[in-house]
Amino acid sequence: MSATHDRLKGGIFGLLIGDALGVPYEFHCAEAIPERDAIEMQPPPEFRRAHRGVPPGTWSDDGAQALCLLASLLEREKLDVNDLATKLLAWFEQGYMAVDNRVFDVGVQTTVALRALMGGAAPLDAGPRDERNNGNGSLMRVLPLALWHNGSDADLVKDAYDQSSITHGHARSRVSCALYCLWARRVLHEVPEAWKEAVTSLRSLVGPNSPEAEALEYHIRPDDEPDGRGSGYVIDTLRSARMVLRADSYEAVVKEAVALGDDTDTTACVAGGIAGIRGGLQAIPERWRASLRGRELVDPLLAQLVMRHS
Repeated sequence: MSATHDRLKGGIFGLLIGDALGVPYEFHCAEAIPERDAIEMQPPPEFRRAHRGVPPGTWSDDGAQALCLLASLLEREKLDVNDLATKLLAWFEQGYMAVDNRVFDVGVQTTVALRALMGGAAPLDAGPRDERNNGNGSLMRVLPLALWHNGSDADLVKDAYDQSSITHGHARSRVSCALYCLWARRVLHEVPEAWKEAVTSLRSLVGPNSPEAEALEYHIRPDDEPDGRGSGYVIDTLRSARMVLRADSYEAVVKEAVALGDDTDTTACVAGGIAGIRGGLQAIPERWRASLRGRELVDPLLAQLVMRHS
């Protein structure tokens, strides 16, 4: 397996395993999360886990929507927002790309957008655009776009904006998705200072005095030292992921993400995707790879993704 193929697989498994690791710990404050050594797919017996009926090793809406995006890209050979919207509705209504076809933990804003689609809204108009509608629901699923894409940075940014707009139409959500994709692209290609280079590229693409420039410079604040609280706010999720990625190993990154508490599955998903690309599949602990459920959904898509890069 080539190094690029290993990093591609690491990215997809990194996000899915991070998501699954975080599922039992969701909604707990940082003080309630077990010590790092005890953060595993199966929490300690005394821990009051979230989603009690969900077996360990199960990804949530984060992973399912990411696989919807990956499947759509591979089938349509482009970002087709109509097809992606159809697949997201198939997930919501029928459990497409969900383990055991079971849908749980659906975000409020995503629900609003999907119901708008059911009512006939065009995909690019479905996502709420109010400042208060900046949850992390489009950021959590966007990584496959960066791994699949072979166009220019400008094309990647446009597609990142559009995939976000289906459920999250505000500039902060759209720009967060774009910056994350540019970052992931550079990590995949082992570019030194990948974050800094991604920021430089995005700055060259957003219009001056635009809502996108404001989102980048005054909300993401990409030149600041990263900090985060693990919340469901898209800007905080991106900052939190960048902060925990200072850890050296995949395992340390996702455990630090979970230790922040609150939206543990999404923080670990977003950070875990980058950590998985950075270290490759072989850097993800075997015990977590072996315990991930739903491999029959992932493996055929990964085979196609790898073939695209062959």
